[in-house]
Amino acid sequence: MKNVFNVLIVPVFLFYSFQKENGLTQKRQSLSETTVKKGDRIIYLFFKADRDQSGNAKITLQSSKITDGRLKHMPSFERNEVHKGDLIITLTESGGKEVVRQLVKDPFNPELEVYEKEGISRHKASLQSTEFSARFSYSENVQTIKVEKATDDGVQLLFTQKL
Repeated sequence: MKNVFNVLIVPVFLFYSFQKENGLTQKRQSLSETTVKKGDRIIYLFFKADRDQSGNAKITLQSSKITDGRLKHMPSFERNEVHKGDLIITLTESGGKEVVRQLVKDPFNPELEVYEKEGISRHKASLQSTEFSARFSYSENVQTIKVEKATDDGVQLLFTQKL
């Protein structure tokens, strides 16, 4: 009697456990499909920066790419985090209202980690030409890109372009 009971019960448990797994995978697929909605897109901006003989920076937008996706974290910064040489990238809408701002640490003087016998140390490199990128959540309202450089006197406008 015990053997007959085991023969009948075990297949029933196995059948229902596979049904639950199939249901979970279907739920996971539907959740992953709803996570990236049609409206969720990311814009990538790729810049090139050069210094002239007098040390003034010239920035050009090399390319921009828009792809499906969603940023998990929106970078933000406080005014006291901005140091001399840092760049502030601002996206504005047609009315001139700022949509989002992002801080890029000084691309001409990146901080490099060097491993030596004494241990790891940090050194600043000085570059004449560099490339950097930024990414933002895409919005149809964004019309203009503005790049400003932090100086001792405030901020200096380096680059403005319409999208």
